[in-house]
Amino acid sequence: MMNSGSEKQRPGEFELIAELFAPLATAPGAFKLTDDAAVITPPAGHDLIVTTDALVEGVHFFANDRPDLIAKKSLRVNLSDLAAKGSTPAGYLLVLSLPGRIDTDWLRSFAHGLAQDQREFGVSLLGGDTTATPGALTVAITAFGHVPAGKTIRRSGAQVGDLIYVTGTLGDAGAGLACLKEEGGSPSAADREYLVHRFQVPEPRMRLGAALIGLASSSLDVSDGLLADLDHMAETSAVRIEVEAARLPFSPALQHLWPDETQRMLQAATAGDDYEIAFTAPPHRREDIMQAAVDTGTTVSEIGRVVAGKRVALLDFKGHTIPVKCPGYVHF
Repeated sequence: MMNSGSEKQRPGEFELIAELFAPLATAPGAFKLTDDAAVITPPAGHDLIVTTDALVEGVHFFANDRPDLIAKKSLRVNLSDLAAKGSTPAGYLLVLSLPGRIDTDWLRSFAHGLAQDQREFGVSLLGGDTTATPGALTVAITAFGHVPAGKTIRRSGAQVGDLIYVTGTLGDAGAGLACLKEEGGSPSAADREYLVHRFQVPEPRMRLGAALIGLASSSLDVSDGLLADLDHMAETSAVRIEVEAARLPFSPALQHLWPDETQRMLQAATAGDDYEIAFTAPPHRREDIMQAAVDTGTTVSEIGRVVAGKRVALLDFKGHTIPVKCPGYVHF
């Protein structure tokens, strides 16, 4: 569907909006994309939450990835940020920078992916912009949500004595990327399909995120790697976070791909693109958190504790610090 040859025909900007994107603008304040701006009114007694992420071809996805999956990943990484704040999603803005090889069929598939996720997560396109570029395909989304006033779960609230939790399993997306790059291991077809899907289509933990309001003291989504992201939490909260390597949750597919325990633990703790939620909570909330996990159908694992001090540390079963050269993805 994507071609690196001569530039293909695609409709002009306004035709593109009318055919493919106006049908996605279902919220009343989006005005079917007929105006220069949208109106967002959060429910009474709620704060408006805003987040943004840009995905770039060759950095966050491959040029030959399916357009509908690129669309889904672009939206979902933003929804994951909202989930970590305890927010209910409301809508989003979309900016597309399109190289000449992107044709109408590609754009139809991309819009179809957005439509599917809008139905699943209850969001609407609110507006945005399209532009041509001589460079890499870039998809930038700004997402909006709402949370009860004053209840946003920030990354700076971790307290000494808190326990640390993470949703789902770790390292699957990094393993999926390794599969796509044919790096290490010979996974079965089923394992490869599972891991690649985890890289291409993350699962924002919206239901659990909202359920953590009043339970979690701090929260963030794991995008750059568990240790790198928890280090941000430790810094902003002025605490030390200790993660027990033996308690990190892994999928069977990951264990098959990386059977060596040390390799699996280090790569899973530092790989990016998991988009799971890592959060802290006081010990007396443990039972409530596990009940919230059951109620929302989300796997939650307790992986460590918050203590006095600085930074993040990965500990072995004897409580000794495991050296980690690079705790996560480095943007620059």
